[in-house]
Amino acid sequence: MFEWLLPHMLVNTIYDIDLDVLKKNGVKGIITDLDNTLVGARDPIATPELVAWLDRVRAAGFKVVIVSNNNQTRVSKFAQPIGIPFIHAARKPANRAFHKALAVLGLSAEHTVVIGDQMLTDVLGGKRMGLYTILVTPIAPKDEGFMTRINRRIEKYALSKLRKKGLWPKEDKK
Repeated sequence: MFEWLLPHMLVNTIYDIDLDVLKKNGVKGIITDLDNTLVGARDPIATPELVAWLDRVRAAGFKVVIVSNNNQTRVSKFAQPIGIPFIHAARKPANRAFHKALAVLGLSAEHTVVIGDQMLTDVLGGKRMGLYTILVTPIAPKDEGFMTRINRRIEKYALSKLRKKGLWPKEDKK
C-alpha cells in the first residue's frame, strides 16, 4: 500500500538532479511543484540560482511546467516572470492536472518526470499516472500551510512503515 508513496529518485534539491542522466533515459519534460520544491513556500519570486538552473534545463532541451495546488495569484506571480507555463489549484494527487501538464508539454508520461517535495501529492499523483517521480527535501518546512503539515504527519507514518519493510533508508541519528 505505502509503496505508491516511494519515489523513483530521492535528492536533497533540484540542483542535485543529473539532467544528463534524465536526457539519456529519454526524458523530455519536467512537471515540477512550486512551493518547497523550487523555492520556499513564502518566497514570491525565483532566486537567481533557480533562474540559472531553469535556463540550463531549457537549454538542454527539456520542457517545463509548474503544477501547484496553490492559487492562481501565487503561481502566476512566480511563473510568468520566468516564462514557465503553470497549472494552479491542481488538487494533486488527482490525475486531471497531470493530464493537463502532459498536454501543455506535448509529451507522454514515459518521457516526463515529476519533481516535488510531497509524497502524498507529487509522488502519489505522478506514480498513478505512470510518471517517473523525483522527491526533493522541502526547502522551508516551517513556512508550510495547515494541510501540508497534516500531509507531513501522514508521510512520517508511511515512512516508518516503509523503513520497517526495508523499502526506505533508516534515518540518520545526529
